[in-house]
Amino acid sequence: MPKLEIDGISVDADPGTTIIEVADRLNIHIPRFCYHHKLSVAANCRMCLVQVEKSNKALPACATPVADGMKVWTKSKETMAAQHSVMEFLLINHPLDCPICDQGGECELQDVSMQYGRSDSRFTEPKRVVLDNDLGSLIESDMTRCIQCTRCVRFGDEVSGERELGATGRGEHMEIGTYVAQTINSEVSGNIIDLCPVGALTSKPFRFTARPWELTQVPGISPHDCIGSNLYWHIQEHVKRVVPKDTEELNEVWLSDRDRYSYAGLRHADRLHKPLLHKQRWSTAGWMEALKYAASAIKTIVDTHGVNELGVLVTPNATTEELYLLQKFVRGLDCNNIDHRLRQLDFNDQHLAPKYPNLGMDYRSIADLDTILLIGCNIAKEQPLAALRVRKAAKKGAKVCALNCVDYHYNFDIAAKCIVPAANFLASLAALAKELINICNYKADSATTAALASIEVDQQVKSIAASLKSGAKKQIILGHIAQMHPQASQIVALGNLIAQIIGGNCGSFSDGANAAGAWLTGCVPHRLPNGDAAPQAGKNALQMLQTPLRAYILYAVEPEFDSILGVQALDSLLQADVVIAISPYQSDTLLEIADIILPLAHFSEMSGSMININGTQQQFVAALEPFGESRPGWKILRMLGSMTELEGFAFNTLEEVTAEMQSAVVVGTALPKWQAQTLTPIAKTASKDLLRIAPLSLYAVDGLVRRATPLQATEDAHSDP
Repeated sequence: MPKLEIDGISVDADPGTTIIEVADRLNIHIPRFCYHHKLSVAANCRMCLVQVEKSNKALPACATPVADGMKVWTKSKETMAAQHSVMEFLLINHPLDCPICDQGGECELQDVSMQYGRSDSRFTEPKRVVLDNDLGSLIESDMTRCIQCTRCVRFGDEVSGERELGATGRGEHMEIGTYVAQTINSEVSGNIIDLCPVGALTSKPFRFTARPWELTQVPGISPHDCIGSNLYWHIQEHVKRVVPKDTEELNEVWLSDRDRYSYAGLRHADRLHKPLLHKQRWSTAGWMEALKYAASAIKTIVDTHGVNELGVLVTPNATTEELYLLQKFVRGLDCNNIDHRLRQLDFNDQHLAPKYPNLGMDYRSIADLDTILLIGCNIAKEQPLAALRVRKAAKKGAKVCALNCVDYHYNFDIAAKCIVPAANFLASLAALAKELINICNYKADSATTAALASIEVDQQVKSIAASLKSGAKKQIILGHIAQMHPQASQIVALGNLIAQIIGGNCGSFSDGANAAGAWLTGCVPHRLPNGDAAPQAGKNALQMLQTPLRAYILYAVEPEFDSILGVQALDSLLQADVVIAISPYQSDTLLEIADIILPLAHFSEMSGSMININGTQQQFVAALEPFGESRPGWKILRMLGSMTELEGFAFNTLEEVTAEMQSAVVVGTALPKWQAQTLTPIAKTASKDLLRIAPLSLYAVDGLVRRATPLQATEDAHSDP
């Protein structure tokens, strides 16, 4: 192990480590622009030049590996002279835009120039001008400010896998752009804003709205995906922008565009200011009047027609406290008709499901996998940050295979794939299981052998099977198409069988940010909190909407978009006697189907917790006061429970709700597994048969994203998922 000395400090370092990495470990600051610890070394800005003993010139700390006996000086006269010269060179063409630049106050070039720059310039020649590119609705470019650090180029090439930016020209004629005029369409494109050390790439929605020093930073959690990405709200009266919070085990230093820009929907014109009641016509009402009306309507339906005529549909994006109180309210009425699985068609295996959906492995370990099988999964559009980890695994040599109904574009190499019609999806998966049983000499039980007896194996399936046989660490990921498929229970059973055959794990990224919390708190019709079986299973979301009930409670649900039944769901709701909507938004559809709409505070306006794909409960606090007269969900449910004369709703603080919820729900440290599943005979369907699949668009997952104008102007919002 090499031993070196930096500024008189002796330190041991791993072979191949660079000087800048060792200096960072010792908290010795070396200025840099092109270097970033998540990107490859470019060594083109030269700002990190340092003096090294026995070298006749200063060396770039980012590209110089350590050696035994090396001595480095980061503050010597020679080092400072080299760094001052580089800074002068970088500022030759840089425009004097600081007073009007959005990066002002958090600009790396501005900060470093204060220490290493001159008070005047020796160059009088005209500065160069670079035309700006229209990069789309999310990123604003001012390329005259660009210092060619190439961080944005390397991010696209190495991290996102979509090289949409590149460099053309040489010397002072070099320009960063798209070469052919086009927008940037990657689902993680906003990260180049964070990477840019100057004001060349900035946030278009945030542009000219506030200065960084005017903003208050509040930590938060992603409200859209089950990873639980950590982020910061930047507040000035309301949310001005969202940036990532470094959390290596979850989102690393990145953030998806969905999480970064969805805040634009927080103050949409549809936001509900006050409770609305429909008595012959719509009118605003006070909270007490609205809650009494809602409680009376629920009691009337339950007393007159029985609890089975009440159905409750809830978003999987709600906080764990809201989910717990909602199911407590419903079960306080002796009703089990509650569900968050709004986009699921097949519920035959729900009694075998684990306590909460998970991957069967630690999320952070994806990058270390040797073999990955994507089943019905468009991972980049379903879970953008997970796709970055899969890409990282692929770059390390992992074999990634895909079995799907759509030939999706992936941002990593695919070792083998099988694209089949939706009607033959199950049969092809069964063929893969059959081939693996054969080549792995797996001893299948008689029921499995009988179920696969009539299945034929084609060459595409054999290629996938050969890839899955190799490697030590293996993972099967069930995507949205697999989970929403009419034969989902059999697909899950086959996925688990294949995982068992190859000695890997099988799991899925759940639909919604807090589906794990919904399962654990009992927001499913067949289970109580902590996964305990309900005395009698209620109706699932599909049953509630296929056969109209007399009363519904919609919790942050817009049925025409959030339910897989779409228009059919609306027809059922229109036939109900009472529909109570608890929602942040009003819409023409809600005004048509609902009788009461109670304004719900949004996630940035309330505190709570969410449980991610690893089973980790993460707490967050309110960044803002609730919009208008909207209220946090736990307060609405507390009052609704009290007015319905149910016991156990005398909560004074959110902490009391959290304490009761945590006493009822034990997540545990080990990830729960599926129980043993039995296959039924599988036959290949005629290829001419049609089967409806409904994969979800990246920017249509919930009401907030659907109202974020910058996201709705992107190519992804207008293309098929």
